[in-house]
Amino acid sequence: MKHHLVTSTLAIASHVNALHSHHMKHKLVARQNNAANTPLVVTNNCAETVYPGIATQHGVAPGQTGFELTSGSTVSQSVSEDWQGRIWGRTNCSFNAQGRSNGGGPACTTGDCNGVIPCQAAGAIPVTLAEFTLDAGDGQTYYDISLVDGYNLPLAIVLVPHGNSSLDDIPPNLTNPSCEGTGSLLAPSNFNPYGSGTFLGTNSSYPLPFETKVTTSNANQWCPWDLQGDAPSKPGDNVYPYPDGNIQRPAFDPCFSACAKYNSDQYCCLGKYNGPDQCSPNYYAKAAKTMCPDAYSFAYDDQSSTFIIPSGAGVEVVFCPGGRSTVILSTKAAQLRELANTGSVSSSSGSNSTASSFAIPNLDARPWYTCLVFVVGFLWY
Repeated sequence: MKHHLVTSTLAIASHVNALHSHHMKHKLVARQNNAANTPLVVTNNCAETVYPGIATQHGVAPGQTGFELTSGSTVSQSVSEDWQGRIWGRTNCSFNAQGRSNGGGPACTTGDCNGVIPCQAAGAIPVTLAEFTLDAGDGQTYYDISLVDGYNLPLAIVLVPHGNSSLDDIPPNLTNPSCEGTGSLLAPSNFNPYGSGTFLGTNSSYPLPFETKVTTSNANQWCPWDLQGDAPSKPGDNVYPYPDGNIQRPAFDPCFSACAKYNSDQYCCLGKYNGPDQCSPNYYAKAAKTMCPDAYSFAYDDQSSTFIIPSGAGVEVVFCPGGRSTVILSTKAAQLRELANTGSVSSSSGSNSTASSFAIPNLDARPWYTCLVFVVGFLWY
């Protein structure tokens, strides 16, 4: 993940700037007496052991920044209420008794943290990321599932209300997105998890909206051939530009983003492409968005990937949540606009809005960033 020098001054962000400024790019002001009392929970529903990695950009970090998480296990920690950071899963890891890789190289196939269990910085790509700004200084929490650096594991985010009464009346099917991009784990298109209880913090009264068009075949082959982490050999000694579509891909098929693989200005939205009007979704971003409509797919995908709720909640990250990808941002647009603007949702907003996208609220209705101080420094992104 690149580091870009960010220089700014005391400013009030305009609506246009807020619309296209990813929440992880904002340098937050440190608080005094900042206690770690906000839940940060990680659950592994994968069949295999996962080693979560946690990188803190601001606030009080959790006690463990990397740990073993066996199948079916959950680890609960705490961070400060203004925590800003990322969580990802490391796969196929092998550590020695000292918690280091055998031989000094990477210990994990994806997401590796310099060959050690604790993570001090972002993991090796490709990884599926859960990104959080729990309090940007404006009373709001911002979060997203990001595929900007690639994809390795299915992932969901579940809101943990944490006794905050202002969050009690927010329907959970507005707040808990899921990304399922692995064919072997994709549920049928008629997936209904509510026959016997709850799913990702939701129930039959507030069911999650799921994507229904992607097939298992689509999910097995969505990653562009050249971006696969471990692509099968091409037939014919590379005489043909692409292999036969019937060639078996690996069951575990991590996918680099075009930016991560080629590091070009066009794919990474840099240089003359650095702007929402200059940078369009590339071939990877389009494929990723088809698989995970609620996920962040390229640098200027804020409008269709960022979740905004009143601050005060904790969060849970679930690896291999099961089911299908959600389509919350495209099907619950009216409620989400109301939630971002007012901090609550009324019954009159309707539960089945089908607006094409969720537009970030008007600055005049509810300011996003009021007199934020951006300090000269290096930010991950």
